[in-house]
Amino acid sequence: MKNHLLKKIHDKTSVIGIIGMGYVGIPLFLRFSAEGYKVIGFDIDSERVASLNKGQSPIKHIEPREIREAITNGFESSTDLKKISDVDAIILCLPTPLTDDNSPDLSYIINSMEAIKPYLKKGQLISLESTTYPGTSEEELYPIIQKMGLQIGEDFFLCYSPEREDPGNPNFNPKNIPKIVSGFSSNCLDVAIALYDSVVDKVVPMSSLRTAEMTKLLENIYRAVNIGLINEMKIVADAMDIDIHEVISGASTKPFGFTPFYPGPGLGGHCIPIDPFYLTWKAKKSGVDTRFIELAGEVNTNMPNWVISKVEKALSNANKDMQKSKILICGLAYKKNIDDVRESPAVEIYSQLINKGASVDFSDPYIKKFPKMRKYKFNSISEDISPKTLSNYDLVIIATDHDIFDYKMILNYSKVIVDTRGVYLDKSNKIIKA
Repeated sequence: MKNHLLKKIHDKTSVIGIIGMGYVGIPLFLRFSAEGYKVIGFDIDSERVASLNKGQSPIKHIEPREIREAITNGFESSTDLKKISDVDAIILCLPTPLTDDNSPDLSYIINSMEAIKPYLKKGQLISLESTTYPGTSEEELYPIIQKMGLQIGEDFFLCYSPEREDPGNPNFNPKNIPKIVSGFSSNCLDVAIALYDSVVDKVVPMSSLRTAEMTKLLENIYRAVNIGLINEMKIVADAMDIDIHEVISGASTKPFGFTPFYPGPGLGGHCIPIDPFYLTWKAKKSGVDTRFIELAGEVNTNMPNWVISKVEKALSNANKDMQKSKILICGLAYKKNIDDVRESPAVEIYSQLINKGASVDFSDPYIKKFPKMRKYKFNSISEDISPKTLSNYDLVIIATDHDIFDYKMILNYSKVIVDTRGVYLDKSNKIIKA
């Protein structure tokens, strides 16, 4: 079975099935399609499936032209999981959110595995790309496959290869980002290496599934902890009337021993705010406390509250009551130049201000309408920024520093600005650093 699958991968007659047509799945199917593979993209969202089949892109930084080229190369999107029986490699690109008590929610993965189980067959490979805790592949996926009578490592292959997407980054893409790969057995690893080596520049084999799962967590927790540190430093610097961005700029001139991280209104995106909780949950199961990681999480989670306190102080200084104030939030995405609002601190700030009675609008050139979210539901559309609209607001918050914003115009026509991103480095009576 192994040699047969390897041959199909090498001569590119294997069919690739990718479950989850989102920020990970779409770039991945484009990569496989560009290398000549037949790809079927699966998703439960029928509207998204129909949109992809029409050559439309649901993601800002991916051009419709790329989707159309993939269709020309044989790509199709489907809600019909029966077609899993037609594919050779199944790649899971599914969300791994948190429950209300910050425990891992693997329901998307488990439910998908149960749904495709009737269509699995000998000679296939399953690769999980979702970020998760060490042991997920062996403890959750392995039993499902084993109960079907498939022999993993002999007639079926289980792999883990974490996604490393950085939406909106012009320098890195799925081809030139090194790909971590791992397998349940040496045979599984061989197949994983062959699959991904055919579409990326560099494959990095790991000794076990758990090691690869932990590697992905370390990458994101490294960022979360350092951002937590710099966010706390921002609060300390603010109390001492010191500009943290000038401090970072000065420290960055040291040619060794310092890597700059930048503060903000909190953490966003699907990985960095969530992944630390996956590890702390698993660590507790192993009898280990992760105090350092949890502390960073507390700091980052509290940042929207700190921004709100700055807004309240700014309005008070202007003799404005929160419940009678009009506030504009510039940027709803979790980072600049993308349209992704997952876990965005700007959304939390928006929600808190609404709950406090303020009249709140947002302006984001990449998000025309407040998106559907599990935790937040608002019926509002993006406002166009102009001198006239800016002058109608009592306060403007720079929550996401999109390059497309005209910051000079915002400064000139706003009454008060709460800057959470360090956009304005010069001092001004209008600007409140947050």
